[in-house]
Amino acid sequence: MQIRNLRIDEIEAFWNMLNQLDKETQFMLYEPGEREKRGKPTEGLKRMIESSINGTDFLLIAEVDQEIVGYIMAERGRLNRVSHRAYIVIGIRERYRGRGIGTEFFKRLEKWAKEQQLVRLELTVMCSNTSAKQLYEKNGFVVEGIKKKSMFVNESYVDEYYMAKILETVR
Repeated sequence: MQIRNLRIDEIEAFWNMLNQLDKETQFMLYEPGEREKRGKPTEGLKRMIESSINGTDFLLIAEVDQEIVGYIMAERGRLNRVSHRAYIVIGIRERYRGRGIGTEFFKRLEKWAKEQQLVRLELTVMCSNTSAKQLYEKNGFVVEGIKKKSMFVNESYVDEYYMAKILETVR
């Protein structure tokens, strides 16, 4: 397994992995096939990758046998009042979960965040996604609240935990 930065020339492979994730789990934002119907946002993905390369945002992938099997991204707040925080999205293909990928992702994310002098990392997770919540708690995130009926999944409303981690700062 290799954890590394995503390259611009890997947009297609990354896009395919995102679509596969959508099919494997109901814990991601997109429903199966929904991302494909919207069309590949090549320019948006390219900007996201470039933003991570220049350090504004954060994006890593996990690769096994030259196949992208997971990712973590953090988008930093763009306005002055929120530039101290970043919102995180993580996804790992089902058969690669429980192998330490998530833990390694968060270790590298925190290093980047401290280098960027960020103070707050935040994410949401469906309340029913206990394994992801445990991963986040293991990495120092705490539940700050519940977003009631935040999503509509399989004909039911789903609540999400709002979680955050406050980092030590030198500001």
